Amino acid sequence: MFKRFALLAAPFALTAAAAQDAPAPAPAEEHETARVVIETELGDITAEIEVERAPVTAANFLRYVDEGRFDGTAFYRAMPLEWGDQPNGLIQAGTQHDPERVLPPIAHEPTSETGVAHVRGALSMARNAPGTATGDFSIMLQEQPGMDADPSSEDPDLRAGYAAFGRVVEGMDVVEAIHAAPTDPDKGEGWLKGQMLSPPITIERVRRVPAD
Repeated sequence: MFKRFALLAAPFALTAAAAQDAPAPAPAEEHETARVVIETELGDITAEIEVERAPVTAANFLRYVDEGRFDGTAFYRAMPLEWGDQPNGLIQAGTQHDPERVLPPIAHEPTSETGVAHVRGALSMARNAPGTATGDFSIMLQEQPGMDADPSSEDPDLRAGYAAFGRVVEGMDVVEAIHAAPTDPDKGEGWLKGQMLSPPITIERVRRVPAD
């Protein structure tokens, strides 16, 4: 059922950095964003999507939203990280390569070009190789700079990093509740084993809302 999308939990060295108790403040320079609400069975998560700074990734995510492709899916993974402020790690959701929901892969937008970093509450695309992201995404519980692009790296995966494209502005308590939900120690392949939520947390609907 699961394609091995080595996403976000990839076994590269994630840099432990001081994390904040709340989502990082918006950049000093204002950029155009779109606001969405992810309605889950544990509560709502509101996020701002970076339509100006990460146009390809944002447009892809919003197409899934507008076409109802996330409705009835789930948060299915909770990856813990033992270092840094707790809770730490990420939660993951999306279409899980459901052929009735998934759209074609999109071009990769590295953080070194977009300036959208993996801060606390960041939304970031799941992928195998760069350029394979479709309809799965994760939310960071704390800052994860090791997932940002590193143009100086000799490793092509680290050089590309992961494509962050938004940030939670309300509902980090729901993110943390999902992360704390039970997992099945026997589910998941390879280093994903033990990270599969059991049961998954249903996404009832994802919708656009007007910005404040």
